[in-house]
Amino acid sequence: MIIALLGILLGILLGLYIPFEFSTISSLYISVGILAAIDSIIGALRASLEGKFDGIIFISGFFVNAILAILLSYLGDKLGVPIYYAAIFVFGTRLFNNIGAIRRYTIDRYRGK
Repeated sequence: MIIALLGILLGILLGLYIPFEFSTISSLYISVGILAAIDSIIGALRASLEGKFDGIIFISGFFVNAILAILLSYLGDKLGVPIYYAAIFVFGTRLFNNIGAIRRYTIDRYRGK
């Protein structure tokens, strides 16, 4: 867990101090990919708290979900159909479900159940 927190901190510091800008065209794809990656991270945190974490599943889900979300958004953009709304809905819903489960688990653990 400490390694993960150090990695997150390192990523934030690199993101703040290395100047990198995305074009306006690709910002939609990147934002959907970031949402998918955040969903994977929160899902891994939930799995870790429940004692079900598997590193291979996390890494594969992290990259596959992000790449698939980006590709579907790109395909939808080329077809003129806003498919990225589906990715936002699915990953947003999963994100809130996982955060709710983490909250319930933490409260139950605090109460001693």
